[in-house]
Amino acid sequence: MSKNSSIEWTESTWNPITGCSKISPGCKNCYAERMAQRLKAMGQANYRNGFKVTTHPHANELPLKWKKPQTIFVNSMSDIFHESVQKAFILNLFDVMNKADWHLYQILTKRSARMLELNSEIPWSKHIWMGVTIENADYKFRIDDLLKTKANIKFLSFEPLIGNIGKINLKGIDWVIVGGESGPGARPIKEEWVLEIKRQCIKYNVPFFFKQWGGVRKKKNGRTLLNKTWNEMPVNTLA
Repeated sequence: MSKNSSIEWTESTWNPITGCSKISPGCKNCYAERMAQRLKAMGQANYRNGFKVTTHPHANELPLKWKKPQTIFVNSMSDIFHESVQKAFILNLFDVMNKADWHLYQILTKRSARMLELNSEIPWSKHIWMGVTIENADYKFRIDDLLKTKANIKFLSFEPLIGNIGKINLKGIDWVIVGGESGPGARPIKEEWVLEIKRQCIKYNVPFFFKQWGGVRKKKNGRTLLNKTWNEMPVNTLA
């Protein structure tokens, strides 16, 4: 578990699974893959397999040991619903999240079909937020899959946003994150794409969080939109 995450919309990360594989265009310049290779070169045991999907049972119960309430991004270095991860392992992680219920958990997946497949077996709770990543209009079907789940808080991450999204079904969505791609080979994001998403969020009264413009020098490009920083979030379900 890592405290003081650099990810703007969370506080900490928990990675009982590391590694992933590419399934859509948004995966092309994966930050987690770059980081995993770096950590492997540094000799970190959890990254001995580089970016190959690897489960770490020793890390499963870490949230139970962390007594101070935190907002935790689950599997920032993987995808909890990856096809290589056994169902029993996934369900065990949800059991741990329900036991350590003083934390707030944020989960993101691109594998919405498997998320939906396991939906009826997952013990959803108010402190477990479920989200899907959509990089362009071709992957809006992930939103439909999310809306069919029993997750209490549902959110969307348009990051990296690499194309115009168009009309979005925001009925039943509690939060939207938008961000540009960063790092080597970063593809450009257009302001009109961001503003169109923001307009729809206003229409449906959905909290809007603008994470970054991205680019090779993301810090220089910043994260202000219309001369303002947008850090809106859903109501804290632990309050």
